[in-house]
Amino acid sequence: MLLRLFSGYALLLDLSYLKCPGEHMANSAIIEHCKISEGISVDYNVIFWIIIAIVIVNFIWGQVRAALNRSRMGDALPPELADIYDADEYARQQQYQRANGKFGLIEDSFSTLLLLAVLFTGALGILENFLHVNLTDNFVLLPLAFVAIIAVTLAVISLPFSYYDTFVIEERFGFNKSTRGLFFADSAKSLMLTMIMLAVVVGVIAFLYHLTPQWFWLIAWAVLTFFSIGIGYFYSQLIVPLFNKQTPLEDGELRDALFELAQKTEFPITDVFVIDGSKRSTKANAYFAGFGKRKRICLYDTLIDDLNTEEIAAVLAHEIAHYKKRHIPLGIAIGTILTGFQLWLMSLFLGSSELAVALGSPTGTPSLMLGLIAFSLLYGPISELLSVGENVLSRHNEYQADAFAARYGYAAALISGLKTISSKALSNLTPHPVVVFWTYSHPPLLERIRALGEDVRKHSTSTSS
Repeated sequence: MLLRLFSGYALLLDLSYLKCPGEHMANSAIIEHCKISEGISVDYNVIFWIIIAIVIVNFIWGQVRAALNRSRMGDALPPELADIYDADEYARQQQYQRANGKFGLIEDSFSTLLLLAVLFTGALGILENFLHVNLTDNFVLLPLAFVAIIAVTLAVISLPFSYYDTFVIEERFGFNKSTRGLFFADSAKSLMLTMIMLAVVVGVIAFLYHLTPQWFWLIAWAVLTFFSIGIGYFYSQLIVPLFNKQTPLEDGELRDALFELAQKTEFPITDVFVIDGSKRSTKANAYFAGFGKRKRICLYDTLIDDLNTEEIAAVLAHEIAHYKKRHIPLGIAIGTILTGFQLWLMSLFLGSSELAVALGSPTGTPSLMLGLIAFSLLYGPISELLSVGENVLSRHNEYQADAFAARYGYAAALISGLKTISSKALSNLTPHPVVVFWTYSHPPLLERIRALGEDVRKHSTSTSS
């Protein structure tokens, strides 16, 4: 909802600002571009109520999914999962899921009501006009000021929710290891990082739109692609050290097993790093960061504590498969194409006075900033459907990665490791199929176990024949 509106690419795309020509701008190319955009015209009242309907339907659909998941709570676990929880632990897992469900309802309801209040009061249009009249009409400084206000506001709004989640729910169930000092330091660093990235990206986009508005979408596409790939490439070296220490894995049985696996799968690595995730949470994790010569294997210290050597090797084999199967380049390519599509579609509506008025512009002057935000809200259903397709592909990739690990003899170890990780995290083992289809990027544990068993049978059959 409102908190989600300014996240990820939506934030980078929705917060750049420029006004179409009037007394403050006399670029003839921009004048022509606004004339073209004004050819796509719908009454602003229609646009406004479509946006309101999208917000409300999105909230209702989210609660329907939550209700479907609740309907499966308390179901007897299938035989493949029966050894994960004993009766007491299963009851604790149900309590954890209910606590998160209630908290999610409160947070989603607040966010929806807040977004509706912003829309009905025209707060964004009022903010735009206030900054334009009282601060600056510079085509770079104005979007930066707007972005700064929005970023700080959203950080302040989300802070109590994050605090409650960390120090009440996660603390109650034994997951939280963070101190209040670390929590607020993390929040400040996250806000600082966000502000720096937005200052660079939004400032560049605003300048490019002023320079060549008709080709803005194409150049912005290139800039955003370059920026996102650059962040991914240097993530471990630039971003992670702000929050965690990364130390090389010590010599020993685990390091030897992981390097042996890398050699067996023809996956060159120079080192394995351990992240001090235990200073924030007991939950385990592992991931690859970067690509090319800067790819890095990162294991949380909690993962090393919870799993044995063979189970960790199985998890690593799964992650190696994503590289060997080229899932990551495919994901980057799909994301790049979808971003280009969104930018192109958005460019058809830039300069629309109806979009500006629908978001509360008191002057009715076409505004790129308000137009982008309105477009982002209108684009929401399309984005939702596209994300469903991406989740389907992601689950397919996860099955492939599991099968890769099974072919190297890690099926049993991977199943055991996944069970341990799920048990320690009090994961929902019986999600509703509709929720899985719509939102899950990974298959449920039960489906992964059954698929791994089938992979083992197929491999055994092919080997024996």
